[in-house]
Amino acid sequence: MTRERTYRCLNCLEHTITREFDVSHLSVTCPNCESFERFVNDDVYQRFQDYEESPPESLDWGRLDRTEKLMVSERVVRTTRSIEDFDIEE
Repeated sequence: MTRERTYRCLNCLEHTITREFDVSHLSVTCPNCESFERFVNDDVYQRFQDYEESPPESLDWGRLDRTEKLMVSERVVRTTRSIEDFDIEE
C-alpha cells in the first residue's frame, strides 16, 4: 500500500493535490490560481512554516530568501541532514 503525499501550490498556498509518490516538488498548473507553479511537498512546506514561526537559533534564517528557506526545509525533511548542518557564507 502506497502512502499518498500532499503537495501545496507555492503561488496561492491554498490549493493542494495528492499523489501516490514521494518527490520534493511537482510543477503543474494550479486549478485555483491558474498559474504554472511549483507544488512543494507539504511536509517540506510545514517545516518551512515552523521555521518561519520560530526561526532556528543555529542559522540566521532571516538572511535567506524564500527559495533558500524552502531548500533548507526540503533537505531537513527529506534527508538525514539537520538544521545545524547549514551555514550562511558571506
